[in-house]
Amino acid sequence: MLHRITYVSEAIGSLGTSLLSVAQVLGVSEVNNRRDHLTGAMAIDAGRIVQVIEGSRTDVDRLLGRLRTDPRHTNLSILADRPVASRLFDAPMAHCHFGTWSTALDLLALAEGRVPVDRAEGLLAQCARGDDAPDAARTGTDG
Repeated sequence: MLHRITYVSEAIGSLGTSLLSVAQVLGVSEVNNRRDHLTGAMAIDAGRIVQVIEGSRTDVDRLLGRLRTDPRHTNLSILADRPVASRLFDAPMAHCHFGTWSTALDLLALAEGRVPVDRAEGLLAQCARGDDAPDAARTGTDG
């Protein structure tokens, strides 16, 4: 069965401010997610991280265990954890820059429950697919 987890956390150190740090995370994520048959997307804004991860329950739980002990972020909070019929994402890990995207996602509002998780997942999926391409800023892998 396929599962999807959406979480928010707070970046520590250079992860929230350095494109090099984000690129390093994306590179490692691509390798690990391909190996574990995981897909998803992430966004970082103002020191907050949102990530959606899809895959088998076992693989998602294994990644979540690594994320919970990752010193580059803190206050990891699961917003949604549910079985799903199909994937929203094709790429092992896309990175969305909502600051330059025409449909911004307020990560603080998401963390505080003022933005529905389904909306956040949908916006990340649109960005990962390159929808709204003139304004979308996406990096990562294409699956």
